[in-house]
Amino acid sequence: MKHALNVTRAQNFSAWYQEVISEADLAEESGVRGCMVIRPWGYGIWERIQKLMDAEIKLAGVENCYFPLFIPLSFFEKEADHVEGFAKEMAVVTHHRLVGDGKGKLVPDPDSKLEEPLVVRPTSETVIGAAMSRWVQSWRDLPLLTNQWANVVRWEMRTRMFLRTSEFLWQEGHTAHVDRDDAMTETLRALEMYRAFAEGPLAMPVVAGEKPENERFPGAVATYSIEAMMQDGKALQAGTSHYLGTGFAEAAGIRYQDKEGAQQYCHTTSWGVSTRLIGGVIMTHGDDDGLRCPPQVAPQQIVIVPMLRDNDEDEAILDYCRTLAAELRAVSAFNEPVRVLLDTKASKASNKRWAWVKKGAPIIVEVGPRDVAGGNVAVLRRDRLYKDDGKLASAFVARGDFVAEAAAMLADIEKALYTEAKARLEANISRDVSDLAAHFAGDDKVVGWVEVQWARPTGAALDKIVEQLKGLKLTMRNAPREAAPADGTCFFTGEKAVERILIGRTY
Repeated sequence: MKHALNVTRAQNFSAWYQEVISEADLAEESGVRGCMVIRPWGYGIWERIQKLMDAEIKLAGVENCYFPLFIPLSFFEKEADHVEGFAKEMAVVTHHRLVGDGKGKLVPDPDSKLEEPLVVRPTSETVIGAAMSRWVQSWRDLPLLTNQWANVVRWEMRTRMFLRTSEFLWQEGHTAHVDRDDAMTETLRALEMYRAFAEGPLAMPVVAGEKPENERFPGAVATYSIEAMMQDGKALQAGTSHYLGTGFAEAAGIRYQDKEGAQQYCHTTSWGVSTRLIGGVIMTHGDDDGLRCPPQVAPQQIVIVPMLRDNDEDEAILDYCRTLAAELRAVSAFNEPVRVLLDTKASKASNKRWAWVKKGAPIIVEVGPRDVAGGNVAVLRRDRLYKDDGKLASAFVARGDFVAEAAAMLADIEKALYTEAKARLEANISRDVSDLAAHFAGDDKVVGWVEVQWARPTGAALDKIVEQLKGLKLTMRNAPREAAPADGTCFFTGEKAVERILIGRTY
């Protein structure tokens, strides 16, 4: 059966991913290595993610702020572990002016060298910590709950659109608390928010758990993540939440006077997700015809394609479609008005249909003269594109019935996407593996993840395990919070196990 894309997932998953991005008009190269132009449909998905998640963030009492793009290098030098973790990825500004070199080119003016280099924001713990040290004086100022939506720069050597780019968009929450317990409560609240968001609006099942010591955020005491399984069996770290202890507070001087009048350092947290989520949606739900966009984050949930023929019937078809669009916009789905687009571009109806198939619009409605005469519509669900015989699964239904069922249909599409991805995740976690090398033999073999019991070794013992896994192109993802209790010995050391951990290949 011929599909809309030139390459299938089975043929070349990496090439398929890039083609989905191109054919769905999600993003394109920018001319700057590792940076991308996010096109309207791709940015529209990010806007939906922003809107829905921002509401959840504010519901938790967190307030949005904005902090500078440029951070003095000295801010990073106060926190040794943190700066070491990001040093190789930092973009640095050293001059503030350009001059001509006399040969038709611009070069930094030697007289404009900055007294102190400025780092282009890779993350904002340090600059936000400086602000918190001014904002927090007393226990009455706590907890201090802040968030910002911003861009960050991490100079990546190997880039891939949405998944790993030198510049990307994200939200970063930063909070300060009176003690460890309060900070840990916030860390796990954010983790649960991310899990619920991934499994709700994104229809993307994830495993929430704690990262091993070697995978912690630089300077953190504990790091938690949500891990999603892509269709090729690789893991995607889709969000992280960090308990930072008092290390960042000590470096930045974030202190408060407690109820007894003594000075105490705050316990801080940070948590974030990024445009990487869009890459996760592509690789979780996409098929050989393009993207399948979950309804809650689709910029347009229903696209109406009038089948125009440049004749006297066209105006009647357009009037019918305008009425249908108005009726649908009066419907509520997921507690919001349904987002509807009437596509009146001067292009063949079949070309427009396939363009929206590739973009992943959840429902595509086609309307021709016979539909107008009969009061019907032709409905195509993007999650169920074909019938068993390989033909498009368009359903011809009465217009009123479709309007009445539209909200339920969108909800069913989200459920179907999640159910399919959840079944794939559960089917590809192995728990009886004794030989990792044999299990993961062959780079192209879709083997998913392996769950093993382990003793949480540290130091040299952990380093040895990490190197062993690295040789197999594997990493430890996280220790699932909902895993069964450990009841055996460590897969790596033979010592008594304390928890279970997931191992797999990753993006």
